[in-house]
Amino acid sequence: MRQNANNVNAKDPVQFWLLVIASCLALVALFLTFPLGTVQADALLSRPTAVISPAASPVTSPTPKLIEDVQAERRTPANVLHGVASWYGSVFNGRLTASGEKFDMYAMTACHPTLPFGTKIKVVNLRNRKSVVVRVTDRGYLMDGRVLDLSYGAAKQLGMVDAGLARVKIEILKMGTPQSN
Repeated sequence: MRQNANNVNAKDPVQFWLLVIASCLALVALFLTFPLGTVQADALLSRPTAVISPAASPVTSPTPKLIEDVQAERRTPANVLHGVASWYGSVFNGRLTASGEKFDMYAMTACHPTLPFGTKIKVVNLRNRKSVVVRVTDRGYLMDGRVLDLSYGAAKQLGMVDAGLARVKIEILKMGTPQSN
């Protein structure tokens, strides 16, 4: 009888620690399901307002016709772009750009895949709201879906040199003239 009692008591601490470990794992799983930071959308979403046209009644048409375009509030002007910008500098300093100019890493210039050379754009760093006006002088492939590659001087004014990348708003101030081949 004494042996059975010792075996039962020996199992109790094991069961206790298994319960403690299972509880800890459950708490960790619970905390991992909660978002750790706040998420902020770029644009406020408005509730679409459905306006039923006089010709369509709710009885004859179960789906109301929208008279106004719901996306009209969220549309950005054609001269404003958003995306991620990077910068380039010393490795290319002094080399010719796609426009034929010498690249000066301290000048206020940028590389864009499609904008005509000579286009002046205002670039705003969305994190710190610093801005700079640059001129498109180069063309090239931009990595990872980036929209703009800035010279070192422009990146320094935007406060993005250390990070290397920044979310930016690009406003086209003056379009350059397209070059014919």
